[in-house]
Amino acid sequence: MRSLILFLMLSLTATHSFSKENTAPTQQTRVKLQTTLGDIIIELDSQKAPITVSNFLKYIDNGFYNGTIFHRIIPGFMAQGGGFDINLQKKQTLAPIKNESNNGLKNDRATISMARTSNPDSATAQFFINYEDNNSLNYPVQRGSGYAVFGKVVEGMDIVDQMEKAPTGSRSGLRNVPKTNIVIEKALLLPQ
Repeated sequence: MRSLILFLMLSLTATHSFSKENTAPTQQTRVKLQTTLGDIIIELDSQKAPITVSNFLKYIDNGFYNGTIFHRIIPGFMAQGGGFDINLQKKQTLAPIKNESNNGLKNDRATISMARTSNPDSATAQFFINYEDNNSLNYPVQRGSGYAVFGKVVEGMDIVDQMEKAPTGSRSGLRNVPKTNIVIEKALLLPQ
């Protein structure tokens, strides 16, 4: 009888321990981009890209991305947005952030990265979603720094793929601009 009680106690402890370790929900920060083509859900990696994620969430908190467009789409490469309104007017941004491209994350298909100028530490609000594994954008590149990946699309990559098929042209001095605006109607943080 004593052996049976001990066995049951060990079984319950092992089961409790197993379920706690293996079925505990992971709390990931997710963002929804509601676009004119459909919703895109992005999971952010605040452990590997804390500066970049914090910066991105500041823009979301103040509604910056609402009404911006995907202004540059290059098939087989990437879709870029987060900087221009529907009239292709550049929006005022916060100060640039430190480049976190050396965080171990790669510019693989469906990842989201920060756009920047030739200055590695110049990223502000603009981001891009990779259509392919863009190894040439990973750290280190020939001139030293890559493009900082800070998350990935976990739902709605079909929407991003649909954007790739949009006819593009030149407008207001920009190239590869979709002829019909693809608007981020709202960007919001999802509850955990």
